[in-house]
Amino acid sequence: MKLVYAPNTCALGVHLLLEEIGRPYEAVAVDFTKREQYGAAFVALNPKSKVPVLVRDDGSVLTELPAIAVCLARMNPELGLMPEGVEGTVRALELLEFLVATVHMRGYTRLIRPNFFVGDAADEPAVRAAGHEVVVKAFALLSPVLGAQNYMMGQFGIVDCVMFFLEYWARHRCEVPMPGNLEAHLDRLLARPAAGRVLAAEGLG
Repeated sequence: MKLVYAPNTCALGVHLLLEEIGRPYEAVAVDFTKREQYGAAFVALNPKSKVPVLVRDDGSVLTELPAIAVCLARMNPELGLMPEGVEGTVRALELLEFLVATVHMRGYTRLIRPNFFVGDAADEPAVRAAGHEVVVKAFALLSPVLGAQNYMMGQFGIVDCVMFFLEYWARHRCEVPMPGNLEAHLDRLLARPAAGRVLAAEGLG
């Protein structure tokens, strides 16, 4: 398998998941600062010009973070990365949708790329403030979901891998306050050897 990623993007979640799984894979970085995601080579791989991209062993290409995460979990059922029953599965998908569509896209995109939403730079602080509010409110909703558990679904899994980059950005990129149990959740993830390897590989450790 091959993971195509850009450092310190949402692909961080898939990068962590692959390290946790422990099967051989190749990681290929795309430089967003050089707009390589719009180059012919990348567009031929993923016309959406976004990461993560997973090239599977049969050569097929899979895009979109939730789909990749579910695929990897189902490819490695012995690791228990996603619940098997209907209720557990839909609850995991419910969380993934919220984390990606709301916390990442509606919240962090406004914080990190306010120029995507307005043409006048003078309006960017208001966009950032709106994004900050989205993330803070989302964390307030996620905190009771985690509760006193170590991991979001009770045991480590794909939801935690997506939470990883959102919590990491809160602490190290965007200075968003988190409830105490989410801070502890991030510490718990950072203590896992796979997280250390991923951060080092992406130049973040």
